[in-house]
Amino acid sequence: MSVQWYPGHMNKARREIEEVMTQVDIVIEVLDARIPDSSQNPMLNTLRGVVPVLRLLNKKDLADRDRLALWLDHWRGSETVMAHPFSTQDKADVAKISQWVSQMVPHRGTAEKPIRAMIAGIPNVGKSSLMNALLGRRVAKVGDEPAVTKAQQKLKVTNGFQLLDTPGILWPKIENPDASYRLAVTGAVRATASNYEYDAVVGLKFFITDYAAALQARYKLKELSTDPVEVLKVIGSKRGALRAGGKIDMHKAAEVFLNDVRTGAIGPYVMETPEMIAHEEQLVEEAKAKKEAERQARLAAAIPQRQQDKNRKYRDEQAKQAHAQSNDENK
Repeated sequence: MSVQWYPGHMNKARREIEEVMTQVDIVIEVLDARIPDSSQNPMLNTLRGVVPVLRLLNKKDLADRDRLALWLDHWRGSETVMAHPFSTQDKADVAKISQWVSQMVPHRGTAEKPIRAMIAGIPNVGKSSLMNALLGRRVAKVGDEPAVTKAQQKLKVTNGFQLLDTPGILWPKIENPDASYRLAVTGAVRATASNYEYDAVVGLKFFITDYAAALQARYKLKELSTDPVEVLKVIGSKRGALRAGGKIDMHKAAEVFLNDVRTGAIGPYVMETPEMIAHEEQLVEEAKAKKEAERQARLAAAIPQRQQDKNRKYRDEQAKQAHAQSNDENK
């Protein structure tokens, strides 16, 4: 499974962010606490430069606190990054945002010089819900489908705090194939863009390795197979995902499991750690370097052939000229 965004959408989003970035004092980036790295937008870090970023790890109630703490430690100490577990449903969390942005932008915050913040995030992480919670009214369309925010809005939170929303599709980290799988399992990409059964198998492989006890408790499994396909079959049989003749409906079983994963019914989890991401990024860079080396090798191998073709063409031209000259002399 791979996440696909059209280049035109990406370019449009990039232009919009570049334009808004010149007007803001801070970026509020909404992330999915279950996938703190995969739910980032790599373009945003490049374009923000020295503009500080407040990372809100949303859906904290669905996240494993111990693993989340690894990410908070990972970002702690950076002068331009502040990160907090967060929930758009928690009024206390929402109330703290003004305090957090004031800490990062101490030179602004008055009616004459309000803090100008841009809210950014990939689809389906809770960006619109955050805006509604901050403003205390429904100003941004909220839905399960990604990219529902269509037009830029400039809104006042308090006299000293303004929001600039960023429309357009902001794509997640897609260079790393493992990140694409995690985005699919947590539901950050459209259901039509992924294969339910495959996503469920990927998700089960993770839970069998990292959260086996929670998996067994949820589905009342006395034993847990190491084969995710077999576990999916058991889940299907226990949850009535059956076709005629008692055959397991794997698609239905996958829907049951993925719904449990996305709603937190299996329990809190975080699918990635800083150490794991560092290793994956190294593998991605090595794969890119290998691909480039292979391209260069093909190019180098093609040069002698091109030179041979050029030499042959030159010899043909010389032969034609000699033939023409010989005909002229015989006239």
